[in-house]
Amino acid sequence: MNPIKTLAAPLLCLSTLTAAMLPAHAAHAQGEPIRIGWLSSLTGPLSSAAIAENQGVQFAVEEINKAGGINGRKLELITRDTAGDPTKAVNFAKQLAYDDKVSYVIGPVNSGESLATVPILAKAGVPNLIIGTVDELTNPKKYPLAFRVINTNEQWITSANKYALETLKRRKVAVLGDTTGYGASSAKRAAALLEQAGVKPVYSVLIDPNKTSVTDEIEKARAAGADVIMPWSAATGLLARILNARGDLQWDVPVVGHPALMGLPIRNLLNKPSYWDNTYAAGYASTTYDAGGKLPERTQALMTAIQPKLGGKIDFTFWWVALGYDTVKVIEHAVKQTGGTDAQAFRKALESTRGMPGVYADYTWTADDHNGFPDSGMVVNRANTFKDGSFELAGK
Repeated sequence: MNPIKTLAAPLLCLSTLTAAMLPAHAAHAQGEPIRIGWLSSLTGPLSSAAIAENQGVQFAVEEINKAGGINGRKLELITRDTAGDPTKAVNFAKQLAYDDKVSYVIGPVNSGESLATVPILAKAGVPNLIIGTVDELTNPKKYPLAFRVINTNEQWITSANKYALETLKRRKVAVLGDTTGYGASSAKRAAALLEQAGVKPVYSVLIDPNKTSVTDEIEKARAAGADVIMPWSAATGLLARILNARGDLQWDVPVVGHPALMGLPIRNLLNKPSYWDNTYAAGYASTTYDAGGKLPERTQALMTAIQPKLGGKIDFTFWWVALGYDTVKVIEHAVKQTGGTDAQAFRKALESTRGMPGVYADYTWTADDHNGFPDSGMVVNRANTFKDGSFELAGK
């Protein structure tokens, strides 16, 4: 059996959600395509994750269409490049909802854009698959049609904190964030969760992500007695400068934090390859090698299937590909369950979904919780173990 073809096999019998219950405007002809809007920052400073996700989204659409579509209806993907600009994202969200009349919207890719577009799509009554991590993006009462596929930011932070405190046995934490809205809020939340665990950071600072040298901040962290550095920033340039400053000071303190610490661009920004040692990041069970060097079956199946399209080489973190792929498979799951594209039927279908098997994770949503990614899908990886987009598990 081909694992890819069985990823979104229905787990539920939702016989009450039939085409008969759909309003007249949702009763599309069998041959009419299902239109999916895709808000993606394919250019600009936030493009690296979006480009990888786009590979997964496009591959899933092509795979479904080659198999005859969903219930005989092909998928039509309408992609809009936001370039990481919230204003563009808002304009494109309105265009997709009101002019293109899509049935679903995937994205935007980053949380800053999503904070601006989620209310717009909610007002338009268009189901929105969220792939930003900021916790405020899902609220079943305010945004009943918004469902998160990616993990939450808090799941990243909790995983990293647990590894630093319980596995590495560190108690003197230096929390570093950047001055962006995301960096500042994440550093604040990380510090609060540490304090809930009985650990007050010995040093906290927000750094301009464009600052060329962070030696001063790293020296202050060392002077404060820090025995672990925990950075919360998605800016790979800043993260590389943190690792360089630590290395240049010959301070072998562990660094534990944001998944961007594993980003392949960091490798070319380091003064020495060894500066990536003793660095750990929140990651995913789905893209982690086991002790025998193997990936989970579904991940390997998708990787094998998509590799020819990627030129036989995977030079970006594969979880983004898996996430993009799964967003389309979630739509397939809902359409098959409901028999159509009615928005309220979509909501009921996902709120009744338990353990839907994906590549990136197995998803469960409820009426009270529209965050589908399970805690069990989180791990911590060794940052410098990149191989075909995946990583080794951090040691104990």
